Amino acid sequence: SNRHIAMYDPRSGRFTLFHTCIRTHHVQMATDGSNRLFSNPLGMPMVYFGWIDIDAFERTRSAEAAQGWCRLYFDADGDGRADRDKPVPGGAPYSVIQNPVDGSVWGAQTSSPGVLVRLSLGANPPETCVGEAFQVPFDPNPSRTPGVTSGFTPRGIDVDSTGVIWTALAGSGHLASFDRRKCKVLTGEAAMTGRHCPEGWTLYSTPGPKFQGVDADINADYHYYNFVDRFDALGLGRDTPLANGTNSDSLLALDRRTGRFVTLRVPYPIGFYTRGMDGRIDDPNAGWKGRGLWAGNGTRAIWHTETGKGSRSHVAKLQLRPDPLAH
Repeated sequence: SNRHIAMYDPRSGRFTLFHTCIRTHHVQMATDGSNRLFSNPLGMPMVYFGWIDIDAFERTRSAEAAQGWCRLYFDADGDGRADRDKPVPGGAPYSVIQNPVDGSVWGAQTSSPGVLVRLSLGANPPETCVGEAFQVPFDPNPSRTPGVTSGFTPRGIDVDSTGVIWTALAGSGHLASFDRRKCKVLTGEAAMTGRHCPEGWTLYSTPGPKFQGVDADINADYHYYNFVDRFDALGLGRDTPLANGTNSDSLLALDRRTGRFVTLRVPYPIGFYTRGMDGRIDDPNAGWKGRGLWAGNGTRAIWHTETGKGSRSHVAKLQLRPDPLAH
């Protein structure tokens, strides 16, 4: 493992360093009450998720005893158990999120067309772990197939309060949702193709200029990551999905009722290369003043922006007033 985990205790001011047996990237806390810290193993040639059980560590003070991981294997015969000779193909997922509805863990293989992978932990992981894979709807000749929406390269992963997975397609310029409940097939040989549930996908093309002279309407913007505002921190409603407009100095919020986007532009200084966001509610009784969305400007070439040499990364706070004159 070339990446590990550091835990900071603000009360004592001390760090706890975990030497992990797994590679770690994009950590995410559990939503099922287990107090696990999940991680995806970026750069590994196989599909697995790992975690640290914080409760187990605090009981034992053993980093080894607190760790766990599952490689993803298909349930090829539909008996509810993983078949160890049927691994989910591809490399490690890029992002990780736990579904608050059923406790499953999800990630994205950032290839083309790209795949969402799902891990069911079961009652006694790793023995009870089962994997699934769902390929992004992709047509190599979309201009010749009218009515078919084609996308590729998922990166970010988030989930709404109903269990629907949302991912930003960095390659094609879509914000996509995947609802596993719509799938007609979930196990067996057919489910091992990854192309067995097109009915679960909905793709929303994001605004902005498109590349010319290509078979598909590929967006010139680049969506590094995405976020679902489950608790209405921004003010556009619970479960509003947003994509990072990484090349357009913006955040893109989807109105799920209309399918249209609200563009939240950071006007100055030009060069808001946003790669992530999160919501924060400081006072739920203070209206719009007590809540907001936070997004970071974090390019590796920060000096190549309008502010020039010596520029530093920064965080922007975005708030929506109910009307322009609200105080």
